[in-house]
Amino acid sequence: MPATLSLSRKIVRCTNAFTRDQLTPQLIAKVKTALFDMLSCVYEARDLPWSQQAMKIAARGQGPAHVFGSHLPATTADAAFVNAILGHGLVREDMHTGSVSHLGVVVLPTLLALAESKKVSGRDFILAAVSGYEVGCVIGKAVMDQANVKQYRPTGITGPLAAAIGGARLLGLTEDHMVSALGFAANTTVGLNEWPYSGGDEMFFHVGFAARNAVTAVELAELGANASESSLDGIAGLFAALRKTDKIASVVPFGGPHAEILDVYHKPAPACNYAQTATQCAAALSVPTARITAITVRCTAAAAAYPGCDYTGPFQKTLQAKMSIQFCVGAALTRGVIEEANYRALDHPEINRLARLTKLEIDPTLTAAYPGLQGAEVMVTLQDGKVLRHKLQDVIPATPEQIRARFASAAETVLGPDKTNAAREFIETLDQQPDVGALCEMLAL
Repeated sequence: MPATLSLSRKIVRCTNAFTRDQLTPQLIAKVKTALFDMLSCVYEARDLPWSQQAMKIAARGQGPAHVFGSHLPATTADAAFVNAILGHGLVREDMHTGSVSHLGVVVLPTLLALAESKKVSGRDFILAAVSGYEVGCVIGKAVMDQANVKQYRPTGITGPLAAAIGGARLLGLTEDHMVSALGFAANTTVGLNEWPYSGGDEMFFHVGFAARNAVTAVELAELGANASESSLDGIAGLFAALRKTDKIASVVPFGGPHAEILDVYHKPAPACNYAQTATQCAAALSVPTARITAITVRCTAAAAAYPGCDYTGPFQKTLQAKMSIQFCVGAALTRGVIEEANYRALDHPEINRLARLTKLEIDPTLTAAYPGLQGAEVMVTLQDGKVLRHKLQDVIPATPEQIRARFASAAETVLGPDKTNAAREFIETLDQQPDVGALCEMLAL
Protein backbone atom coordinates (compact mmCIF):
# COMPACT_ATOMS: atom_id res chain seq x y z
CA MET A 1 0.00 0.00 0.00
CA PRO A 2 1.24 3.55 -0.71
CA ALA A 3 2.93 5.24 2.23
CA THR A 4 0.56 8.20 1.88
CA LEU A 5 -2.54 6.11 2.46
CA SER A 6 -4.40 7.30 5.56
CA LEU A 7 -4.86 4.88 8.41
CA SER A 8 -8.64 5.06 8.03
CA ARG A 9 -8.50 4.10 4.36
CA LYS A 10 -5.94 1.39 5.07
CA ILE A 11 -8.28 -0.09 7.69
CA VAL A 12 -11.24 0.02 5.30
CA ARG A 13 -9.31 -1.61 2.45
CA CYS A 14 -7.87 -4.33 4.65
CA THR A 15 -11.30 -5.01 6.06
CA ASN A 16 -13.02 -5.11 2.68
CA ALA A 17 -10.36 -7.50 1.40
CA PHE A 18 -11.68 -10.05 3.89
CA THR A 19 -14.70 -11.57 2.16
CA ARG A 20 -17.56 -13.94 2.84
CA ASP A 21 -15.60 -16.76 1.20
CA GLN A 22 -13.02 -16.48 3.99
CA LEU A 23 -15.54 -17.13 6.74
CA THR A 24 -14.38 -20.45 8.13
CA PRO A 25 -16.65 -22.74 10.17
CA GLN A 26 -14.64 -21.68 13.22
CA LEU A 27 -15.41 -17.99 12.63
CA ILE A 28 -19.08 -18.66 11.99
CA ALA A 29 -19.34 -20.71 15.17
CA LYS A 30 -17.54 -18.01 17.16
CA VAL A 31 -20.00 -15.29 16.13
CA LYS A 32 -22.92 -17.53 17.08
CA THR A 33 -21.40 -18.18 20.50
CA ALA A 34 -20.71 -14.47 21.01
CA LEU A 35 -24.33 -13.71 20.15
CA PHE A 36 -25.64 -16.30 22.62
CA ASP A 37 -23.29 -14.90 25.27
CA MET A 38 -24.39 -11.31 24.81
CA LEU A 39 -28.08 -12.25 24.81
CA SER A 40 -27.78 -14.41 27.92
CA CYS A 41 -26.67 -11.28 29.77
CA VAL A 42 -29.45 -9.19 28.21
CA TYR A 43 -32.18 -11.30 29.78
CA GLU A 44 -30.49 -11.63 33.17
CA ALA A 45 -29.81 -7.89 33.44
CA ARG A 46 -33.31 -6.56 32.66
CA ASP A 47 -34.16 -5.82 36.30
CA LEU A 48 -30.99 -3.91 37.12
CA PRO A 49 -31.23 -0.13 37.67
CA TRP A 50 -29.02 0.87 34.72
CA SER A 51 -31.05 -1.36 32.41
CA GLN A 52 -34.34 0.17 33.56
CA GLN A 53 -32.95 3.69 33.21
CA ALA A 54 -31.84 3.02 29.64
CA MET A 55 -35.24 1.54 28.78
CA LYS A 56 -36.98 4.67 30.05
CA ILE A 57 -34.91 6.76 27.66
CA ALA A 58 -35.80 4.51 24.74
CA ALA A 59 -39.47 4.64 25.69
CA ARG A 60 -39.55 8.36 24.84
CA GLY A 61 -39.22 7.66 21.12
CA GLN A 62 -40.80 5.41 18.52
CA GLY A 63 -39.11 3.50 15.77
CA PRO A 64 -38.78 0.26 13.80
CA ALA A 65 -36.27 -1.45 16.07
CA HIS A 66 -36.73 -3.64 19.13
CA VAL A 67 -35.44 -3.53 22.68
CA PHE A 68 -34.79 -7.14 23.61
CA GLY A 69 -36.94 -8.61 26.35
CA SER A 70 -39.40 -5.71 26.22
CA HIS A 71 -42.40 -4.37 24.31
CA LEU A 72 -40.63 -1.11 23.45
CA PRO A 73 -40.48 0.02 19.81
CA ALA A 74 -37.34 2.13 19.48
CA THR A 75 -35.31 4.09 17.00
CA THR A 76 -32.31 2.30 15.55
CA ALA A 77 -29.90 4.34 17.68
CA ASP A 78 -31.91 3.87 20.88
CA ALA A 79 -32.23 0.12 20.34
CA ALA A 80 -28.46 -0.15 19.96
CA PHE A 81 -28.02 2.01 23.08
CA VAL A 82 -30.32 -0.03 25.32
CA ASN A 83 -29.41 -3.49 24.06
CA ALA A 84 -25.72 -2.70 24.56
CA ILE A 85 -26.35 -1.65 28.16
CA LEU A 86 -28.44 -4.77 28.78
CA GLY A 87 -25.65 -6.93 27.37
CA HIS A 88 -23.12 -5.21 29.64
CA GLY A 89 -25.33 -5.12 32.73
CA LEU A 90 -23.85 -8.15 34.50
CA VAL A 91 -20.21 -7.33 33.66
CA ARG A 92 -20.10 -10.82 32.10
CA GLU A 93 -19.44 -9.70 28.54
CA ASP A 94 -16.87 -11.21 26.20
CA MET A 95 -13.26 -10.06 26.45
CA HIS A 96 -10.32 -9.49 24.12
CA THR A 97 -7.37 -9.24 26.46
CA GLY A 98 -4.86 -7.69 24.06
CA SER A 99 -7.09 -4.66 23.46
CA VAL A 100 -8.57 -4.75 27.01
CA SER A 101 -11.94 -4.45 25.26
CA HIS A 102 -15.46 -5.86 25.46
CA LEU A 103 -16.40 -5.60 21.81
CA GLY A 104 -19.38 -7.94 21.63
CA VAL A 105 -21.61 -5.65 23.68
CA VAL A 106 -21.02 -2.79 21.23
CA VAL A 107 -20.64 -4.50 17.86
CA LEU A 108 -23.51 -6.99 18.13
CA PRO A 109 -26.23 -4.59 19.40
CA THR A 110 -25.21 -2.09 16.71
CA LEU A 111 -25.43 -4.66 13.93
CA LEU A 112 -28.73 -6.06 15.18
CA ALA A 113 -30.27 -2.59 15.31
CA LEU A 114 -29.05 -1.76 11.79
CA ALA A 115 -30.32 -5.12 10.54
CA GLU A 116 -33.82 -3.88 11.32
CA SER A 117 -33.35 -0.88 9.03
CA LYS A 118 -32.26 -2.89 5.99
CA LYS A 119 -32.67 -6.54 5.06
CA VAL A 120 -29.35 -8.30 5.53
CA SER A 121 -28.47 -11.99 5.43
CA GLY A 122 -27.04 -13.93 8.32
CA ARG A 123 -23.81 -14.52 6.45
CA ASP A 124 -23.37 -10.79 5.84
CA PHE A 125 -24.11 -10.21 9.53
CA ILE A 126 -21.37 -12.66 10.51
CA LEU A 127 -18.91 -11.01 8.11
CA ALA A 128 -19.72 -7.59 9.57
CA ALA A 129 -19.30 -8.88 13.12
CA VAL A 130 -15.92 -10.47 12.38
CA SER A 131 -14.84 -7.22 10.70
CA GLY A 132 -15.96 -5.09 13.63
CA TYR A 133 -14.19 -7.22 16.20
CA GLU A 134 -11.05 -7.21 14.03
CA VAL A 135 -10.80 -3.43 13.79
CA GLY A 136 -11.55 -2.88 17.48
CA CYS A 137 -8.98 -5.46 18.48
CA VAL A 138 -6.09 -4.26 16.32
CA ILE A 139 -6.63 -0.61 17.25
CA GLY A 140 -6.95 -1.48 20.92
CA LYS A 141 -3.75 -3.52 20.86
CA ALA A 142 -1.97 -0.48 19.44
CA VAL A 143 -3.25 2.22 21.80
CA MET A 144 -4.29 0.66 25.10
CA ASP A 145 -1.13 0.53 27.23
CA GLN A 146 -1.22 0.72 31.04
CA ALA A 147 -1.07 4.53 31.06
CA ASN A 148 -4.05 4.92 28.73
CA VAL A 149 -5.98 2.14 30.44
CA LYS A 150 -5.70 3.93 33.78
CA GLN A 151 -7.30 7.04 32.34
CA TYR A 152 -9.59 5.84 29.56
CA ARG A 153 -12.09 3.01 29.29
CA PRO A 154 -10.71 0.85 26.47
CA THR A 155 -14.13 -0.18 25.14
CA GLY A 156 -15.10 3.47 24.97
CA ILE A 157 -12.29 3.95 22.45
CA THR A 158 -12.37 0.70 20.50
CA GLY A 159 -16.13 0.13 20.59
CA PRO A 160 -17.37 2.98 18.37
CA LEU A 161 -14.66 2.28 15.78
CA ALA A 162 -15.36 -1.45 15.73
CA ALA A 163 -19.12 -1.07 15.50
CA ALA A 164 -18.91 1.68 12.86
CA ILE A 165 -16.81 -0.50 10.56
CA GLY A 166 -19.07 -3.47 11.19
CA GLY A 167 -22.19 -1.39 10.57
CA ALA A 168 -20.79 0.15 7.41
CA ARG A 169 -19.95 -3.29 6.03
CA LEU A 170 -23.36 -4.60 7.00
CA LEU A 171 -25.11 -1.87 5.01
CA GLY A 172 -22.74 -2.21 2.06
CA LEU A 173 -21.42 1.36 2.15
CA THR A 174 -18.82 2.52 -0.35
CA GLU A 175 -15.15 2.81 0.60
CA ASP A 176 -15.40 6.59 0.95
CA HIS A 177 -18.49 6.32 3.11
CA MET A 178 -16.82 3.69 5.30
CA VAL A 179 -13.84 6.01 5.79
CA SER A 180 -16.22 8.74 6.91
CA ALA A 181 -18.07 6.38 9.25
CA LEU A 182 -14.76 5.51 10.88
CA GLY A 183 -13.84 9.20 11.11
CA PHE A 184 -17.12 10.16 12.76
CA ALA A 185 -16.78 7.25 15.18
CA ALA A 186 -13.27 8.40 16.11
CA ASN A 187 -14.77 11.72 17.17
CA THR A 188 -17.08 9.98 19.64
CA THR A 189 -14.52 7.82 21.43
CA VAL A 190 -13.46 7.74 25.09
CA GLY A 191 -15.02 6.83 28.37
CA LEU A 192 -13.20 8.00 31.47
CA ASN A 193 -11.95 5.46 34.02
CA GLU A 194 -12.85 7.58 37.04
CA TRP A 195 -15.90 5.46 37.94
CA PRO A 196 -14.00 2.60 39.70
CA TYR A 197 -12.89 4.93 42.48
CA SER A 198 -16.44 5.70 43.57
CA GLY A 199 -18.42 2.83 42.08
CA GLY A 200 -20.16 5.17 39.64
CA ASP A 201 -22.59 3.74 37.10
CA GLU A 202 -21.11 5.32 33.97
CA MET A 203 -19.23 2.13 33.08
CA PHE A 204 -22.53 0.45 32.21
CA PHE A 205 -23.42 3.29 29.84
CA HIS A 206 -20.08 3.52 28.03
CA VAL A 207 -21.08 0.68 25.72
CA GLY A 208 -24.49 2.25 25.11
CA PHE A 209 -22.90 5.54 24.11
CA ALA A 210 -20.50 3.64 21.85
CA ALA A 211 -23.24 1.66 20.11
CA ARG A 212 -25.53 4.64 19.62
CA ASN A 213 -22.66 6.76 18.32
CA ALA A 214 -21.63 4.00 15.93
CA VAL A 215 -25.14 3.89 14.49
CA THR A 216 -25.12 7.65 14.06
CA ALA A 217 -21.67 7.59 12.47
CA VAL A 218 -22.80 4.99 9.92
CA GLU A 219 -26.05 6.81 9.17
CA LEU A 220 -24.28 10.14 8.69
CA ALA A 221 -21.75 8.57 6.33
CA GLU A 222 -24.51 6.85 4.38
CA LEU A 223 -26.20 10.23 3.91
CA GLY A 224 -22.98 11.67 2.48
CA ALA A 225 -21.58 13.55 5.45
CA ASN A 226 -17.78 13.70 5.27
CA ALA A 227 -15.52 13.12 8.25
CA SER A 228 -11.81 13.92 8.25
CA GLU A 229 -9.92 11.07 6.66
CA SER A 230 -7.09 11.80 9.10
CA SER A 231 -9.30 11.47 12.21
CA LEU A 232 -7.16 8.56 13.35
CA ASP A 233 -3.62 9.40 12.25
CA GLY A 234 -3.62 13.18 11.79
CA ILE A 235 -1.69 15.68 13.89
CA ALA A 236 -4.78 16.15 16.06
CA GLY A 237 -6.20 12.66 15.46
CA LEU A 238 -7.03 9.91 17.89
CA PHE A 239 -3.58 8.31 17.92
CA ALA A 240 -1.96 11.67 18.63
CA ALA A 241 -4.44 12.33 21.43
CA LEU A 242 -3.53 9.00 23.00
CA ARG A 243 0.22 9.57 22.46
CA LYS A 244 0.46 6.53 20.21
CA THR A 245 1.53 7.86 16.81
CA ASP A 246 4.42 5.41 16.89
CA LYS A 247 1.89 2.57 16.72
CA ILE A 248 0.01 3.70 13.62
CA ALA A 249 1.91 1.39 11.26
CA SER A 250 1.12 -1.64 13.45
CA VAL A 251 -2.61 -1.42 12.73
CA VAL A 252 -3.26 -3.97 9.98
CA PRO A 253 -6.70 -5.63 10.13
CA PHE A 254 -6.60 -9.32 9.20
CA GLY A 255 -2.81 -9.14 9.11
CA GLY A 256 -2.27 -11.78 11.78
CA PRO A 257 -2.28 -15.58 11.65
CA HIS A 258 -6.02 -15.64 12.39
CA ALA A 259 -8.92 -13.26 12.87
CA GLU A 260 -8.78 -11.47 16.23
CA ILE A 261 -12.28 -12.59 17.23
CA LEU A 262 -10.84 -16.06 17.79
CA ASP A 263 -8.77 -14.63 20.67
CA VAL A 264 -11.91 -13.36 22.40
CA TYR A 265 -12.90 -15.38 25.47
CA HIS A 266 -16.19 -15.58 27.33
CA LYS A 267 -16.21 -14.85 31.04
CA PRO A 268 -17.14 -17.47 33.62
CA ALA A 269 -17.76 -14.83 36.32
CA PRO A 270 -19.94 -11.69 36.15
CA ALA A 271 -17.03 -9.49 37.17
CA CYS A 272 -13.97 -7.65 35.89
CA ASN A 273 -11.71 -9.48 33.46
CA TYR A 274 -8.75 -9.13 35.80
CA ALA A 275 -10.60 -10.86 38.64
CA GLN A 276 -11.61 -13.92 36.63
CA THR A 277 -8.64 -16.24 37.19
CA ALA A 278 -8.19 -15.41 40.86
CA THR A 279 -11.89 -16.00 41.41
CA GLN A 280 -11.63 -19.42 39.79
CA CYS A 281 -8.63 -20.25 41.97
CA ALA A 282 -10.54 -19.23 45.09
CA ALA A 283 -13.59 -21.28 44.14
CA ALA A 284 -11.35 -24.33 43.79
CA LEU A 285 -10.18 -24.04 47.41
CA SER A 286 -12.62 -25.75 49.74
CA VAL A 287 -11.89 -24.52 53.25
CA PRO A 288 -13.98 -23.25 56.20
CA THR A 289 -13.47 -19.52 55.87
CA ALA A 290 -13.51 -18.96 59.65
CA ARG A 291 -10.06 -20.59 59.73
CA ILE A 292 -8.56 -18.10 57.26
CA THR A 293 -6.21 -15.47 58.68
CA ALA A 294 -4.58 -14.12 55.50
CA ILE A 295 -4.97 -14.32 51.73
CA THR A 296 -2.42 -13.48 49.05
CA VAL A 297 -3.31 -13.22 45.38
CA ARG A 298 -0.39 -13.37 42.95
CA CYS A 299 -1.38 -11.79 39.67
CA THR A 300 -0.18 -9.84 36.64
CA ALA A 301 0.89 -6.22 36.84
CA ALA A 302 -2.01 -5.36 34.54
CA ALA A 303 -4.50 -6.88 36.99
CA ALA A 304 -3.06 -5.10 40.00
CA ALA A 305 -2.90 -1.74 38.22
CA TYR A 306 -6.31 -1.62 36.56
CA PRO A 307 -8.57 0.95 38.25
CA GLY A 308 -10.72 -0.59 40.96
CA CYS A 309 -9.10 -4.04 40.96
CA ASP A 310 -6.89 -3.59 44.03
CA TYR A 311 -9.58 -2.48 46.47
CA THR A 312 -10.46 -3.90 49.89
CA GLY A 313 -13.62 -1.90 50.58
CA PRO A 314 -15.91 -0.56 51.79
CA PHE A 315 -18.29 -1.86 49.13
CA GLN A 316 -21.26 0.42 48.70
CA LYS A 317 -21.89 -0.11 44.97
CA THR A 318 -22.15 -3.26 42.89
CA LEU A 319 -19.40 -2.16 40.55
CA GLN A 320 -16.95 -1.72 43.41
CA ALA A 321 -17.44 -5.38 44.23
CA LYS A 322 -17.30 -6.60 40.64
CA MET A 323 -14.06 -4.75 40.00
CA SER A 324 -12.34 -5.72 43.25
CA ILE A 325 -10.17 -8.83 43.08
CA GLN A 326 -10.34 -8.95 46.88
CA PHE A 327 -14.14 -9.02 46.95
CA CYS A 328 -14.35 -11.56 44.12
CA VAL A 329 -11.94 -13.89 45.91
CA GLY A 330 -13.67 -13.46 49.26
CA ALA A 331 -17.08 -14.16 47.74
CA ALA A 332 -15.86 -17.27 45.93
CA LEU A 333 -14.24 -18.62 49.10
CA THR A 334 -17.30 -17.86 51.21
CA ARG A 335 -20.01 -19.08 48.86
CA GLY A 336 -18.08 -21.77 47.01
CA VAL A 337 -19.63 -20.79 43.68
CA ILE A 338 -19.17 -18.17 40.98
CA GLU A 339 -22.48 -16.49 40.19
CA GLU A 340 -24.29 -13.16 40.07
CA ALA A 341 -25.61 -13.64 43.62
CA ASN A 342 -22.04 -13.21 44.91
CA TYR A 343 -22.24 -9.53 43.98
CA ARG A 344 -25.60 -8.83 45.55
CA ALA A 345 -24.25 -9.41 49.04
CA LEU A 346 -22.23 -6.23 49.49
CA ASP A 347 -22.72 -6.20 53.28
CA HIS A 348 -21.92 -9.89 53.82
CA PRO A 349 -19.66 -9.81 56.92
CA GLU A 350 -17.48 -12.81 56.02
CA ILE A 351 -16.94 -11.73 52.42
CA ASN A 352 -15.92 -8.29 53.65
CA ARG A 353 -13.61 -9.75 56.31
CA LEU A 354 -11.84 -11.87 53.72
CA ALA A 355 -11.57 -8.95 51.30
CA ARG A 356 -9.82 -6.89 53.97
CA LEU A 357 -7.41 -9.79 54.59
CA THR A 358 -6.46 -10.11 50.92
CA LYS A 359 -3.27 -8.61 49.50
CA LEU A 360 -2.24 -8.53 45.85
CA GLU A 361 1.31 -9.36 44.78
CA ILE A 362 2.61 -8.86 41.26
CA ASP A 363 4.12 -12.05 39.87
CA PRO A 364 6.88 -11.39 37.28
CA THR A 365 6.37 -14.72 35.52
CA LEU A 366 2.63 -14.26 35.19
CA THR A 367 3.20 -10.68 34.05
CA ALA A 368 5.63 -11.80 31.35
CA ALA A 369 3.04 -14.23 29.98
CA TYR A 370 0.34 -11.53 29.74
CA PRO A 371 -1.70 -10.82 27.60
CA GLY A 372 -1.32 -14.22 25.99
CA LEU A 373 -2.13 -15.82 29.32
CA GLN A 374 -3.92 -14.42 32.37
CA GLY A 375 -2.60 -16.47 35.24
CA ALA A 376 -3.17 -16.07 38.97
CA GLU A 377 -2.50 -17.88 42.23
CA VAL A 378 -4.47 -17.67 45.46
CA MET A 379 -2.70 -18.58 48.72
CA VAL A 380 -4.78 -18.93 51.88
CA THR A 381 -3.15 -18.97 55.32
CA LEU A 382 -5.05 -20.79 58.08
CA GLN A 383 -5.03 -20.35 61.85
CA ASP A 384 -2.61 -23.25 62.30
CA GLY A 385 -0.15 -21.69 59.87
CA LYS A 386 -0.95 -24.08 57.06
CA VAL A 387 -1.05 -22.51 53.58
CA LEU A 388 -3.45 -23.74 50.91
CA ARG A 389 -2.91 -22.61 47.35
CA HIS A 390 -4.36 -22.96 43.90
CA LYS A 391 -2.75 -21.68 40.72
CA LEU A 392 -4.00 -21.36 37.15
CA GLN A 393 -1.78 -20.40 34.25
CA ASP A 394 -4.76 -18.88 32.48
CA VAL A 395 -8.44 -18.14 32.93
CA ILE A 396 -10.75 -21.05 32.11
CA PRO A 397 -13.34 -19.55 29.74
CA ALA A 398 -17.01 -20.39 29.71
CA THR A 399 -17.54 -23.07 27.07
CA PRO A 400 -19.94 -22.77 24.13
CA GLU A 401 -22.15 -25.35 25.84
CA GLN A 402 -22.20 -23.39 29.10
CA ILE A 403 -22.98 -20.19 27.21
CA ARG A 404 -25.91 -21.79 25.40
CA ALA A 405 -27.21 -23.14 28.69
CA ARG A 406 -26.99 -19.65 30.21
CA PHE A 407 -28.91 -18.25 27.25
CA ALA A 408 -31.65 -20.87 27.45
CA SER A 409 -32.11 -20.41 31.20
CA ALA A 410 -32.19 -16.61 31.07
CA ALA A 411 -34.28 -16.26 27.91
CA GLU A 412 -36.94 -18.75 28.95
CA THR A 413 -37.78 -16.73 32.05
CA VAL A 414 -38.54 -13.74 29.83
CA LEU A 415 -39.60 -15.07 26.44
CA GLY A 416 -40.97 -18.47 27.40
CA PRO A 417 -39.78 -21.80 25.98
CA ASP A 418 -41.33 -21.50 22.50
CA LYS A 419 -39.81 -18.12 21.59
CA THR A 420 -36.54 -19.09 23.21
CA ASN A 421 -36.32 -22.26 21.11
CA ALA A 422 -37.19 -20.32 17.95
CA ALA A 423 -34.47 -17.76 18.67
CA ARG A 424 -31.97 -20.48 19.50
CA GLU A 425 -32.66 -22.34 16.25
CA PHE A 426 -32.37 -19.09 14.29
CA ILE A 427 -28.97 -18.28 15.77
CA GLU A 428 -27.70 -21.84 15.30
CA THR A 429 -28.51 -21.49 11.57
CA LEU A 430 -27.56 -17.82 11.35
CA ASP A 431 -25.29 -18.31 8.35
CA GLN A 432 -28.24 -19.69 6.40
CA GLN A 433 -30.80 -17.03 7.33
CA PRO A 434 -31.98 -14.52 4.69
CA ASP A 435 -33.09 -11.74 7.07
CA VAL A 436 -31.49 -11.08 10.47
CA GLY A 437 -34.19 -8.53 11.29
CA ALA A 438 -36.55 -11.44 11.95
CA LEU A 439 -34.36 -12.48 14.89
CA CYS A 440 -34.82 -9.11 16.56
CA GLU A 441 -38.60 -9.63 16.61
CA MET A 442 -38.11 -13.00 18.29
CA LEU A 443 -35.89 -11.47 20.97
CA ALA A 444 -38.49 -8.86 21.98
CA LEU A 445 -41.79 -9.38 23.75
